[in-house]
Amino acid sequence: MAYFLSKLTPPRPTFLADMSAEERDAMLAHQDYWLPHVNAGLVLVMGPVIDPKGAYGVMIVNTPSLKLLEDWEASDPIILAGRGFAFENYPMPALKVAPIEPLAPVSSISP
Repeated sequence: MAYFLSKLTPPRPTFLADMSAEERDAMLAHQDYWLPHVNAGLVLVMGPVIDPKGAYGVMIVNTPSLKLLEDWEASDPIILAGRGFAFENYPMPALKVAPIEPLAPVSSISP
């Protein structure tokens, strides 16, 4: 297994502040898509980063290969939606992780 930092760049720097309802739905599908990977311990952490230059998403992933990670990303609903998102992946040679509890799907949480 290998660790990777995966960065998801949105189509515009202001995305978190001005996403449309359709984009919000795509983001919820994106979050729910990765949840089984989180609960299986393959995605160790994921979430948005509020950067003054433009928000983006990050994941730290424990996977057998970069190719498998890229395959998962290619099947992500946010990529399949064709809205201009892109992943970048960076190897992490070492990582220490604290255990966490499984999470509920985002779509099952009321606003």
